[in-house]
Amino acid sequence: MSKDGSYVGQAVQALVLGSTSPRRRELVQLLGLRTPVRFEASDADESIPPGLAPAEAAQRLALNKAVSVRDRLGAEAAGTVIVGADTIVVLDGDILGKPRDAADARRMLGMLQGRAHEVITGVAVLNGTSGESKTAGSITRVVMKPLDEDRIARYVATGEPLDKAGGYDTTMHLGDIGQYRVISKSPSGEPEIIVGHTVSKVTFRPMSDEEIWAYVKTGDPLDKAGAYGVQGIGSVFIEKIEGDFYSIMGLPLNLLYQMLLMFGISLFNQS
Repeated sequence: MSKDGSYVGQAVQALVLGSTSPRRRELVQLLGLRTPVRFEASDADESIPPGLAPAEAAQRLALNKAVSVRDRLGAEAAGTVIVGADTIVVLDGDILGKPRDAADARRMLGMLQGRAHEVITGVAVLNGTSGESKTAGSITRVVMKPLDEDRIARYVATGEPLDKAGGYDTTMHLGDIGQYRVISKSPSGEPEIIVGHTVSKVTFRPMSDEEIWAYVKTGDPLDKAGAYGVQGIGSVFIEKIEGDFYSIMGLPLNLLYQMLLMFGISLFNQS
């Protein structure tokens, strides 16, 4: 592993974004990566898994998309890093996905108007060369470097390991809005699958029924989680945003970049 946390020696031939969303395509292109970028549609089931917490559900949906693209590409996936992303809206603990139709979009917007809600975007990044389809509950083999008793004592004294299985935490935090973790590694210690998410808070101003219906009739809400888009006409309803704007658009670039670094893809070391 290099000093910046990336794994060296990986020949990444292309970054594959498993999405047909023009918004996510635009955001990936904003990074200006020298690594070639491809876009592939995902045919993964986008129904929200029952019984999962919202953040876990977003991560699972993102992982399903990435795995679907890898499986469909088959041998063509070798040498690639594949990205999947999915965004959900959460109100009072209930997950709002994409509306089924115009009436459902109108219902969602009526619930959101005048209130604050959470927007969670899950991201999964995986090594296209690995042929095993793993889920967010995969077992990972972790090898820890030798620690002397003094270093162990200092770590225990911080209190951090006292509430964690095995006495350590493999989750990496992105400030106070997100986190990511490696859920599968190769025998040589390189990451195979990384999942993460960010949580942002959006507050809508009060909206009249006429405004809601007029917005629905534009068609803009029908393909978006929560029935609105922050970057379009729906922006006129937003009173306040707390968190990552790009995450609300559908792809948190800060989180994605931290995850890509672990696969050796960097903006600042591309000679």
